[in-house]
Amino acid sequence: METTFKDLYAHPVSTTTVSPWKKFIDWCDGQEKYRLGWLATSISLHGCVLTILAMFAVVLAGNHFIFWPFIIGAMGITLIANLAAMPTKITIPVFFFSVLVDLVIIISCLAIGFDASGTRI
Repeated sequence: METTFKDLYAHPVSTTTVSPWKKFIDWCDGQEKYRLGWLATSISLHGCVLTILAMFAVVLAGNHFIFWPFIIGAMGITLIANLAAMPTKITIPVFFFSVLVDLVIIISCLAIGFDASGTRI
């Protein structure tokens, strides 16, 4: 009689969960075949667009000195990681981190407010 109330089948339980960071790093490893494209994208997008926009935002926000080392450092870590021929599991997160740094600087400058008087010599 007890078998009619109990389920005797043991269901397989998967206790293995993969963290989002591990999934991201595994995806970065899979991007190794597109390494040259990531190199070109990160250097050109960062050097020609984001760094210039961040510098422009800093100058218009009053040219605060504290932002300049972060702008230079963000561009520097992207450039060094790519020129050192690191694998994509390192260069892609470094690139995304440096983009985040530049976006935080631009948002901070927007919060400070733009003022054209900071451009005078």
